[in-house]
Amino acid sequence: MRKILFLNTLIILFSCSEQREKEENVDWNQEKSTEMNKNLSMEEEINMDLYLEEHKDWKVTKTGSGLRYWIYEQGKGPQAASSKKAEVEIIVELLDGKECYRTSDDEVEVFEIDHADIESGIHEGIKLMRVGDRAKLIMPSHLAHGLVGDLDKVPPLSTLVVDIHLIGLEE
Repeated sequence: MRKILFLNTLIILFSCSEQREKEENVDWNQEKSTEMNKNLSMEEEINMDLYLEEHKDWKVTKTGSGLRYWIYEQGKGPQAASSKKAEVEIIVELLDGKECYRTSDDEVEVFEIDHADIESGIHEGIKLMRVGDRAKLIMPSHLAHGLVGDLDKVPPLSTLVVDIHLIGLEE
């Protein structure tokens, strides 16, 4: 009985080490990585286009980075700018409408524009706004939480739809 158990253990160990060797010898290079990124980017663009087909009344503008935005309510305050502290109300959703985050009714989120640890798409979008503006930002994953998501509510490679209201600016 011990011999059989010993043999089974050896077989398992050798088969696991062979599998590890096969995994380590994956032929991966920069060209394959670039191709994969292009495919992911194209798929994300298609998903954003399909989402916007369902929201034809949105007058969306696309920036060079891929951010799509629509200021649906105009404010009259000063323009947001780098290094100012933005006071915002925010709702973050996935393309399927699942809500990920929302500021509470009695609070605002405050962050320093271009200097806070917040999605780069929000920094880019907020600088297009004036105090009082309400906007929709559609952020491709590279402007949101990227390859890993936020390890909580936002899955990896997720496009985000952000409804943001710029309430105020501080120096």
